Amino acid sequence: MLLGGALLSAAGVPRSVTSFAGGYAFGLWAGLALAMGAQLLGCLVTFLWARLIGRGWAQQRLAGRWARLHAMLVRRPFAATLTLRLLPVGSNLLVNLAAGLAGIQTAPFMAATVIGYLPQTAIFCLLGSGVHLGRGVQLAIAASLFAASATLGLILARRPNTPLETDNRQLETEP
Repeated sequence: MLLGGALLSAAGVPRSVTSFAGGYAFGLWAGLALAMGAQLLGCLVTFLWARLIGRGWAQQRLAGRWARLHAMLVRRPFAATLTLRLLPVGSNLLVNLAAGLAGIQTAPFMAATVIGYLPQTAIFCLLGSGVHLGRGVQLAIAASLFAASATLGLILARRPNTPLETDNRQLETEP
């Protein structure tokens, strides 16, 4: 499960898949531990690949196209990564690649990823274990946690002085 899930995560398969499967196959706690381990390992592989191999290519070919995301990640890597991880939409693969291409430090990126991955991973593990065991309460808790996580991500994204807001204003005023 760990290596298979890591390969799936590194390839861009949504983490809800590994989380649900972990919860279904191993129960809530073991499934949560395995899913988090697999997702973090896959995230790290993609991040390091982009950082070590893809960075030169991206700098030559993407130039100004991704300046806004690059600036956001470089200025505040922990806050930017956490905000992007908590949002209910988006691609984890693209965030991993962008962070690696931006060359940000690994520690703040991975710390924010752990914190940002935990709520939704727990939600889908709960869903997986609830379906297996037929527990309606677990399904309701999972739905509530998903709504809370999505709301927190949106609040962080819209709050003044967040990486998203700060970078938008700075880029608009630059010549």
